[in-house]
Amino acid sequence: MFDYLIVGGGAAGCVLAARLSEDPAVSVCLLEAGPPDRSALVHCPAGFALLARLGNINWGFETVPQPGLLGRRGYQPRGKVLGGSASVNAMIYIRGQREDYEHWAAEGNPGWGWDDVLPYFRRAEHNERGADALHATGGPLNVADLQQPNRFSALFVEAALQDGLPRNDDFNGPTQEGAGLYQVMQKGGERCSPAKGYLTPHLGRRPNLRVLTDARVRRVRFDGRRATGVEVVQGAATRTLEARREVVLCAGALQSPQILQLSGVGDGAMLQALGVPVVHHLPGVGEHLHDHVDVTVVHRADGRTELFGLSLPGALNALQGVLQWRRERRGILTTNFGEAGAFLRSRPDEPTPDLQLHFVIAKLLDHGRKTVLGHGYSCHVCVLRPESRGRVTLASANPDAAPAIDPGFLAAPGDLERLVVGIRRVRSILGRPALAGLGGRELAGSAAARTDEEIERFVRSHADTIYHPVGSCRMGPGPRDVVDAQLRVHGLEGLRVVDASIMPRIVSGNTTAPTVMIAERAADLVRAAARAA
Repeated sequence: MFDYLIVGGGAAGCVLAARLSEDPAVSVCLLEAGPPDRSALVHCPAGFALLARLGNINWGFETVPQPGLLGRRGYQPRGKVLGGSASVNAMIYIRGQREDYEHWAAEGNPGWGWDDVLPYFRRAEHNERGADALHATGGPLNVADLQQPNRFSALFVEAALQDGLPRNDDFNGPTQEGAGLYQVMQKGGERCSPAKGYLTPHLGRRPNLRVLTDARVRRVRFDGRRATGVEVVQGAATRTLEARREVVLCAGALQSPQILQLSGVGDGAMLQALGVPVVHHLPGVGEHLHDHVDVTVVHRADGRTELFGLSLPGALNALQGVLQWRRERRGILTTNFGEAGAFLRSRPDEPTPDLQLHFVIAKLLDHGRKTVLGHGYSCHVCVLRPESRGRVTLASANPDAAPAIDPGFLAAPGDLERLVVGIRRVRSILGRPALAGLGGRELAGSAAARTDEEIERFVRSHADTIYHPVGSCRMGPGPRDVVDAQLRVHGLEGLRVVDASIMPRIVSGNTTAPTVMIAERAADLVRAAARAA
């Protein structure tokens, strides 16, 4: 028995476990379905490029067929390791726009406006550039400039400036708009995931903190409407762990709703049809799933061996990089590949940027799962505020089955229109003198698409996630919402959800930093509830 059971050792779970266990009088158990984060591919920043091919620390989900993607199934990689997706992602540190959080508060979620959440972003952060009104030092999450950015990343920024975008050296500063290099969650040439920043320093040092890896939670157990514990499988053993105070789901936007539904919390008719006993009819569980839909323009750049790629010179460069990283934690393998980017407006009347670009110093096809020879670069464009909505539901009452994931990509016409505009803008940027004279050539698959109709067809045949699913346990006071502004599940006791699934609307950027913020705020909410009890 523990005071708090935290289900899911991703970004939110690691933060929450570390913060709650600061009180030595409180016992905390963190449960992670995957292994510890010991792999060198996790800690070496460039190692994540290989993780899409490895199933041992990646759930490797797929969506149901997507009508908006010509019936294709999308790929949904999620981290199955301590640190979760923050241990396998590109480490980009983005908070989103002030307006994102003002929207959360306006939808009936007091305490989640920009002025409310900024202190939690600052509490989490140690920015190597130093502290100011928006940034802080001393937090567990190390935020740094890239050690050795590729020269093509600087050339991309120069090309974007030539195309009319302003320079922006801090996408988390007063304004998001413009082009620049991303800051990353790294420290000393290694990934600084929330697991490494928050949890690792306390493992073995806090007797009140227990971390169980390779421990898959099958369901939450209830006594009436109160959550009392979880049923967990570890190895060949199935057992029940009990919670004196609360069970907190931190399993992410795909698996927190799945665990709720397996536990009998969700749409009653759907659960009954699958033979799951209904504990609490809560029809919003799994609804409102949405994600940053994204498409990539890829350029071939033969002979540019300073870019990553498959060739003999490229292999020699990589080998030298491995040796340097092992000796010094420096060199080309400290890259996050998506080193540079931009935020821009698809139309002049957009109040804030609604498109994000990620410039990648390699040819990226099919999430890196497709082997391509030679060298090149890629530029992603994603819709920051997608209108399309989907859902995640049980495919089966079997707890070991993957959930049925339907992001509803491109269901809303506006999302497709923005991607078409985005592709045209990417082509304009990549065609500017800073890059155009270096021999890059757009791959034929996209280069042949010139009219709006042809570009739309290319988008539908190639677009997919950029790995930011949110919203499936939406926070709000409405009948289709799942948690309240304290992140407590509506209609139940002793149960919260703390992860990206609670976002009422996706933030305008990468989602790790906002998820850390959510968990930092949740720690205060949980502690306040304990004091009031």
